[in-house]
Amino acid sequence: MEQKIHQGRNVKRFREMLGIKQEALAYDLGEEWNQKKISMLEQKDVIEHNLLKQISNSLRIPVEAFQNFDEEQAVNIISNTFDNGAFLNTGHSATFNTNPIDKLIQLHEEKIALYERMLKEKDEMMARLEKLINK
Repeated sequence: MEQKIHQGRNVKRFREMLGIKQEALAYDLGEEWNQKKISMLEQKDVIEHNLLKQISNSLRIPVEAFQNFDEEQAVNIISNTFDNGAFLNTGHSATFNTNPIDKLIQLHEEKIALYERMLKEKDEMMARLEKLINK
């Protein structure tokens, strides 16, 4: 039995992962959109391609992610592949030789990059809010 991808649920999952409210997505999609319409959209099994493309542009997520993401399948792959750091299919335990100092430096650089992205997104959100207020 083939399980169908629920595109509306995927829109909701990605929107929530990004921390975006339904009202904000509605604002990005245009004047004819509101929170209630977004809620109804997220209940649809299949979303029209043009609308999915608009949502993709708004959330900056590829259309294919909404069309192909299956949470159950992803969980099954993860649970069947990993077990306490060991790869089940290979019969080998996962051991990685890394220098702890190099790892610390890498994590610090990733943290700085994340902060920079967060600041950029905050500035973009502030610009959207200013545009909304000045409307």
